[in-house]
Formats: sequence, C-alpha cells, structure tokens
Amino acid sequence: MGAVLFSRADVERAVSPAEAYEAVRAAFVAHARGEWTMQPKLYVTNYPAGDFRAMPALGGGHALLKWVTSFPGNPARGLPTVSGLVVLSDAETGMLEAVLDAGAVTALRTGAAAALAATTLGRDGPVAVVGCGVNGAAAARTFAALGRPISVWDVDAGRASAVAEELGAAVAASREEALAADVVVTVTPGREILFPPGSLRAGQHVSLMGADGPGKAEIAVEEIARAHVFCDEWEKSDTKGTVRVFVDEWEQASHGGELAAAVEAGDIGRADVTELGRVLADEAEGRRSPEEITLFDSTGLAIQDLAIAVAALGRADELQLQTLDV
Repeated sequence: MGAVLFSRADVERAVSPAEAYEAVRAAFVAHARGEWTMQPKLYVTNYPAGDFRAMPALGGGHALLKWVTSFPGNPARGLPTVSGLVVLSDAETGMLEAVLDAGAVTALRTGAAAALAATTLGRDGPVAVVGCGVNGAAAARTFAALGRPISVWDVDAGRASAVAEELGAAVAASREEALAADVVVTVTPGREILFPPGSLRAGQHVSLMGADGPGKAEIAVEEIARAHVFCDEWEKSDTKGTVRVFVDEWEQASHGGELAAAVEAGDIGRADVTELGRVLADEAEGRRSPEEITLFDSTGLAIQDLAIAVAALGRADELQLQTLDV
C-alpha cells in the first residue's frame, strides 16, 4: 500500500478543531508519561529571511519527521509564512504511511495547544485572540468549537473582521482592550513586546504562541522573571499578582521560546517552570488561585504534530485520498 497524500484541504477535512484539541491533549499526557518521545527541534537558519526546522517524534506505533519553514516576509510576496511537509512512518516496519501539508498540521496543533493551555490554566469566561493569521485563526476556531466567547484583534482590521464574521465573534476595539482580557492568546510574529513590564493583571492567563524561535518575544523578560520571585515567596504570598510560568517542553522553551532571554540572564530556572503535560497528567499543579497570573510559553512540539498526523491517517480510507507508491 502506498503512502497517503494529504493536502492542506485534506488535513482540514480529516481533523476538526475539536478533534485536534483532544488529540493534542492526549499527546501531551503521553509525552509527560514517557510514552511518546521527541528531540528538540533543529533550526537551519537563513536570517533575516527565515529558518527551516526539522522535528522528529515517536509514539503510538508511528514515527514522524516534520520539515517546516518560518519566513515572516513571505506574505508580502504572496507566499505563506509557514510551509513544508510532515512525513509519517510505521514505527515497526519503517514504511512510509502518509505525507501531509505541514502548514495545515501546524495550524491545527497550534490552535489546539493555545486553547488547551487556556482552558487548563485560565479562568472561565471570554477569550481574546491577538493575531488573526493562519495560526491565530486556528486558535479562534478551536475556542469556538469549545463554546467559548471570543473577541479578536489584528493589525490588519480586515483580517480580524473576516475571522470574527466566520465565527460570530466580536472584534476588540483596540489591541489594548484585547490584551486586558482575563484570557489572552497572542499569535503574532514575535517582533514586538505586547506585555511590557508591569502590564499583567491579577487573575490573567496568557498563552504566548508567537515567539517560537531565537530572538522572538511577545512579553518582557521582567514579567517572566516575576515567576522566580513567586517560587521563592509562595508560602508567604497571598498569590495576588504572582506569576506562574508553564511551557510545552522545558528544553526547547529554554533555548528557543519566550523563556530563552530570561534563562540566559539567570532570571528564571528549571525549578520556576512547569510543563503543561505534567498538569494534564495530574503530576503537577495548575492554577492555584483565582488571583494568580499564569503564562504559557508555546514553542510547538513534534509530538503535537504526530497527534494530528495520526488522527488524519485514521480518516484516510473514508476520504479516499491519493496515494504515493514508494
């Protein structure tokens, strides 16, 4: 049997946002328990143009390699920022099972991770999504599938309006209004600080999805560094305004995510940070009070891509897709 070919549209037909949410949740738990494994992503850089990333994973009887790009200047050329392929193989035989569009897989798992962190660590209520590109729109769709009220904002007002119209969501009056929400998801290129020092509010949750590589940041180092004070002062604190930091995976986040600059400066360390998978696996505590601030630093994990690819493969026969003889 040949390998199944999934175009962007095929991936979207195969896996709904709600299904992606559940698949990524299961992947986080499997990784936390050591059942699914991966190595930190390898960057092949060609800055300032962009970078290439190689991401392997193993789990559930399958092996995966994702070869994906991030070229921020591409939209001005009429090209997507993210492109590439996801290759899925049988872990027992090594035979190729599927080849999937990486952009679609990335959007689904990014949206799922953003919503998963927010629903696990944030308070109930409306969600503001800042950034309505491909991945931001995917995050908004995931929240909509979960029945959460949404507002959106983007530097491109037309893009925000299109997502809002599709989902029956509101458009925030300003970026400041969106960033002041109790639950915020930021999905921007990571070239501008959205949360300067002292800007986080008590009880707020922020899923930081944009800074997925060296040099990118959506939040000031000083706000992340507040988590170190929290760890030292927890027993004496009333938790109001204290910050707790959660990541998708420590090794990757500490070198290529929001945390990288704070770790390099010695402002935060491994003991100050909790991996989301451990919370989902009931091995670590999530939010401890309504007043504390929770941050989630997402760098994007290969095990998330594996979860989406396996879910898509399960629909291959039903969708009657093309195959590639190899």
